[in-house]
Amino acid sequence: MNEPGKVLIVDDEETMRDSCRLTLAKEGCQVFLAKDGAEGLERIRSEKPDLVLVDLKMPGVDGIQVLQELKEIDQTIVAVVITGYATIDTAIDAFKRGAYDFLPKPFSPEELRIIVRRGLERRRLHLEAVALQNEKQRMQKVFVAMVSHQLRSPLVTVQQGLEVLTTGIAGELSAQQAKLLERMKVQVGRLLVMIRDWLDLARLESGRLAESLEPTSLFQVLTEVVDAFRPQAESRRIALRVLGPGPATVRGDREALKQMLGNIVDNAIKYSCEGGSVDVSVEESGSGVAVKVTDTGVGMERSEIPLIFDEFYRAGSGRDRNEAGTGLGLPIARRIAEAHSGSISVQSTPGRGSTFTVSLPKP
Repeated sequence: MNEPGKVLIVDDEETMRDSCRLTLAKEGCQVFLAKDGAEGLERIRSEKPDLVLVDLKMPGVDGIQVLQELKEIDQTIVAVVITGYATIDTAIDAFKRGAYDFLPKPFSPEELRIIVRRGLERRRLHLEAVALQNEKQRMQKVFVAMVSHQLRSPLVTVQQGLEVLTTGIAGELSAQQAKLLERMKVQVGRLLVMIRDWLDLARLESGRLAESLEPTSLFQVLTEVVDAFRPQAESRRIALRVLGPGPATVRGDREALKQMLGNIVDNAIKYSCEGGSVDVSVEESGSGVAVKVTDTGVGMERSEIPLIFDEFYRAGSGRDRNEAGTGLGLPIARRIAEAHSGSISVQSTPGRGSTFTVSLPKP
């Protein structure tokens, strides 16, 4: 056996326990014994074996109960059923309860060695996979933090410097210089949006974007979102209005909800024609709250609607209009809605605009 492990043998027959112990000890395994299911569960908790050989038919706590409780103790421990009452039904029952394999009695020492080797290898591979996943998550968190600091912070500084220059605070600029700096400011802004969306997506993947759920006023959230996007709307002569918001309250993460609704409002403004409008409204029902964002923009073909929540997808109208974007805003919005046990639906008509509806449960 390439990598000996800790094996627990749970069987009410002393001769069976001893023969299995001798066979596996010669292979280098550290072997523990239990004469019944109750003692077996105690040894599982205290010794934390890699693999358990368990008989199905035992007085008191039988093998099926051991399998059931084993999953609650540690799902990574491999369980192999050994029994003299092997039938298809008992095998299926054991597999349903988490058994890895089935070894009918009587069996030879070689059969025991093979099945234990296979079970221990499965355990090793599973633990390696878990360790790699944990390391991936750790590296992702480190990388997200690095990107946030090493890229976002300097770009914010550049953006602030460009703002100072374009406003003329640092001195008068020629028309050509002002035009060049304005272009630079726009491109830096695009980079910051890309970094923000990527960081939000990374936080979503790690389940950290909607962490603090508490009663939250949608009216206040919507007011802040609309105030933040009003300059963008005014620059394109788009009327941004909040229609009839009531004192609707949901249980949610305030910042995540602002991000979700902000992404939808931003999308509505981008795809609206100059001189159009974007209306935000709130409707309450018996069990939930619906926030609707309606624009008078270019709309979408019905075939595109299922695709707009895919990461990096951008609707054809946006590509044609050369609108800046990462294709992550709506996917992030949908994931935030789902993290709040909600959903997002869309109705759209080409040339007549779209309505995005966010449905959230009441607290």
